Amino acid sequence: MSAVAESTEGPAVVVEHLAPDGSSDEGGVTALLTLRDPRRRNAMSRALSDRLVEALDAVVADDRVRAVVVTGAADRGPAFCAGGDLDELAAIGASEGGDGETSIKAVYAGFLALAACPLPTIAAVDGPAVGAGINVALAADIRLAGDTARFEPGFLRLGLHPGGGMTWMTQRLVGQQTTLAMLLAGEGMDAAAAERSGLALRRVPGEMPETPVDPDGAATRSPVVVEALRMAAHSARAPRDLVVATKASVRATADLAEQRDAVDVEVGPQLESLHSPAFQAGLERVRRRG
Repeated sequence: MSAVAESTEGPAVVVEHLAPDGSSDEGGVTALLTLRDPRRRNAMSRALSDRLVEALDAVVADDRVRAVVVTGAADRGPAFCAGGDLDELAAIGASEGGDGETSIKAVYAGFLALAACPLPTIAAVDGPAVGAGINVALAADIRLAGDTARFEPGFLRLGLHPGGGMTWMTQRLVGQQTTLAMLLAGEGMDAAAAERSGLALRRVPGEMPETPVDPDGAATRSPVVVEALRMAAHSARAPRDLVVATKASVRATADLAEQRDAVDVEVGPQLESLHSPAFQAGLERVRRRG
């Protein structure tokens, strides 16, 4: 894989463009987005949320990008996202002005942008995903949990109501009973429990590297990030319009009651794909193997 990395100080989202092994420079890439705020264990502050929105806007505008993987920097041990920035939340609570709703929704903007992304998205979770950190993971299409992953709501313990759409997102994945157990009974989940409940697609075993950078200066990746990139490469090798159209159809058919209605949604983009150079190339590959 080839990579182009951007590093900054302070709350940041580090963006790397990774090409699948064996592909040409003209082919598609996966954008690996790493939440990075070591002092706060990648807590979702207004600044980090803004950086995430900016990073997602950039990768969506980049025609090379076919898929997105989101993870957290692990400078002081595994950490996905340690929830909302408590100092900022306290300041919003102490404010007597009328802009509290605007301020708190600005913190939500990052994971709402991830949820709205037209490209396939995968959250590679190492370490704690707390409160708003769970929202970041839930906003992705697919969640993979490393051995160190831990999903902790934490709202009730803080005397805080859940936000950012957590009650809606969690119920859609794991049902009302498990959602209430998490939010009202303090039931967190490790990687195995997240896999069993359907909160995560699967647990990815393996240890985190002791340091995120090897002696040559190259990034070393945890097993769950490696697996997320492997999965994303499938889309990275495909035409971007086909990837986007397929995700759009999955969303459009999610709540339909009849199969015939799903056929109506799919028929247009399927016919368009039949006329594409990618289909012709795929057909030739199959015929040559046959």
